[in-house]
Amino acid sequence: MSDWGKIFRRLTGGFLPLLIFAISSCGGGATDLAGGGTGGTGISTGSITGFGSVVVNGMHYLTDHEVSPTFVTRKMWNGIDNTSMMAHDLLRVGMVVTIRHEPGVNDAQSIEYWDSLEGPIAAKNPGMENTLTILGQTVVVDNAAVFDLFQQDDVVRVSGYVDSAGRVRATYIEMGHCSSMMMCHDTEFEIKGFVSSLSSSEFRIGPLPDGTGTNLTVSYPPPMGAGLQNGMYVQVDTIDPQPVSGRITATSIRSLSPRTDFPENAEVDLEGLVTASPTGSGNLLSFDVEGKRVSADGNTQYIGGTAADIRLDARVQAQGTESGGMLSASTIIFR
Repeated sequence: MSDWGKIFRRLTGGFLPLLIFAISSCGGGATDLAGGGTGGTGISTGSITGFGSVVVNGMHYLTDHEVSPTFVTRKMWNGIDNTSMMAHDLLRVGMVVTIRHEPGVNDAQSIEYWDSLEGPIAAKNPGMENTLTILGQTVVVDNAAVFDLFQQDDVVRVSGYVDSAGRVRATYIEMGHCSSMMMCHDTEFEIKGFVSSLSSSEFRIGPLPDGTGTNLTVSYPPPMGAGLQNGMYVQVDTIDPQPVSGRITATSIRSLSPRTDFPENAEVDLEGLVTASPTGSGNLLSFDVEGKRVSADGNTQYIGGTAADIRLDARVQAQGTESGGMLSASTIIFR
């Protein structure tokens, strides 16, 4: 790896996480969950803020030998099984991951990481918000020092949260599988999102289920579209370095499960940005976190704020139970 690449990785593993810590610290420190277990499913999804154990959403989750000599945590990285690796070797602070565990138990049965997108930087836009344009999508880089490292045509992989404008707010950035367009001849890039306006040869793809944000047109040969449906969350691979007139051509399409999709009755801990303002009255409210509907009532506990602080792009952690496609929040923590 070049000296520049080493510096880049250190900065993306340092400055961005420091920023995340500053945002998250108002919600309190990390907590160890009690042992035991009641069966069922527990899911925690958010950005990694530390290691030793894997710290997500203020909780320490134990992996592998931290639990017992024979315990194995399944580790998936962009669809590749890396169970044999240690979590701190595979993952990085800032990556948005999903951890599955038994409710009330901090033994991580699995950790899954999917990046948000990977591709060349088509435009670099400094200003009140420093943004990058990658495969037609807007990526907000809050840390100016990290933003200054990027150059047009650098190929990067981004992890982050989607905001109310359908932009990705980066919590982690690293070099892609090739570092620049000069080294990426006939290389596939990828973008993830929700399918809409599906036809026999094309569809629209966007970062939020309601279509908010930049939606690209994806062209594909008909056999590739077998099983596609509107509303499906997919990864599109393409050799196009950027859209032409808002269009890319798919070389492959893979159906994925969004991190906001939970099984019925699962105990959920979801961190993200508010993407739809609250509706309702009194103590009965509902709002969206990254497109996921969250409900609150008179029994919901608020930490670090009140119901009045639930507004667009507020960073929140909603804890509760999945019920009928909605997350019924017992606790809402402001980050």
